[in-house]
Amino acid sequence: MEGSRPMTSPSPAKRFNWGNLRMRVVSATVLVPTVVAAVWLGGPWILALALICVALLAREWGKISAPKAPRAVGAVVGVFCAVAVIAAFLHQFFIAWAVVAVGAFLAGLIARGAVERRADAAYGVVYIAPAVIALVWVRSLPDGLWWTLLLFVVTWFADIFAYVAGSILKGPKLWPQISPNKTWSGFVGGLVAATIGAVLVAYFAQLKLIWPAAALVGFLGGLATMAGDLWESMLKRRFGVKDSGDIIPGHGGLLDRVDGLMFAAIVIAAVRLVDHWGWAH
Repeated sequence: MEGSRPMTSPSPAKRFNWGNLRMRVVSATVLVPTVVAAVWLGGPWILALALICVALLAREWGKISAPKAPRAVGAVVGVFCAVAVIAAFLHQFFIAWAVVAVGAFLAGLIARGAVERRADAAYGVVYIAPAVIALVWVRSLPDGLWWTLLLFVVTWFADIFAYVAGSILKGPKLWPQISPNKTWSGFVGGLVAATIGAVLVAYFAQLKLIWPAAALVGFLGGLATMAGDLWESMLKRRFGVKDSGDIIPGHGGLLDRVDGLMFAAIVIAAVRLVDHWGWAH
């Protein structure tokens, strides 16, 4: 009977997960110097980094979108993305974007029967390749080193401070139906941090961006980072998985780590095109 149920006290408020933060910091201590070194050296190093990321992301996409044949779908998506990225590295951008379009179509055809919908395999190419192409293109520019570092700083600041602010301040949820752990306090904290990060990079790297323009770049990059994170949460909910993988302790899969970066890379690349026209000087 309902009246005979034992009385229970309200659940205590969830405390800040210092253990998870510690694990994230340890992972970042290993990953960040590796990424920064490849970005700094450029040339074949940035290509190697891009291709490793493509391989890992395609593998994870195969696992979450095609549990019946994850390796086959991951391989198909990975091959087309890799060819597109190599073409972009060689400055054959028409070929790169053509490979993305044709590769997405062919991936859907090849993966027939291995995925619930052919569009799932096709989308893997569209999801992964453009972001990596944008990153490769930005780094190839004369001032590409600093723009690429700006991209990473904006993304990392948005991600880290959104996590810290949301965990400490808590408050109303941002979009509980999609990502129940994200809060408005984290969203605002991430945007503020991304904006400040972009201004600092523009100042110390002398990117010839006036500070309001740098702040706008950071704000847009921060928004893109948040959007990418939410989009991946929607995808994981669509496929019924908690994480894209477990390759990075404290973070899950690589896709869990770079979901925001993938969106931000496209936005920063677009901003760089506009900057090339002189709007922010």
